[in-house]
This record gives sequence, structure tokens and C-alpha cells, in this order.
Amino acid sequence: MNCAVCETNNQMEFPAEITIHFRGLKNVAKPGVHVFPKLLVCLDCGSAQFTVPKDGLDRLRKGIGS
Repeated sequence: MNCAVCETNNQMEFPAEITIHFRGLKNVAKPGVHVFPKLLVCLDCGSAQFTVPKDGLDRLRKGIGS
């Protein structure tokens, strides 16, 4: 699979820890959702992409922080 930005195939996958925060002042005290996706990074242009794992996606849909 080639990079979506620069179209090279010089990419590597890395384990990641990402916290997704809910938007808006009403959610400022709500904890974020911690997800642990595999991050695909282009080693030429630095573009990165990931897919939110199902458990994290369910928490985002319900508005439940970790």
C-alpha cells in the first residue's frame, strides 16, 4: 500500500497510544478516550494514519471517556 500523500511505499507500522478528547466547553472535564492503534507512518513525508479500535470507537459513540 502506498502513502496517500506522497505515494511512496516507504512506510512502517508502529504501536501507538492516543487520547481523543471530546470537543466543546461542556466536555472540558470529561476524560478523553484512550486508544491503542497501530500507526502507519510514511518515512518520506511524515504522513500518518490509524484506525480507531472497536472498543474505543464504541466509547466515542457513547461519549464515554476512559
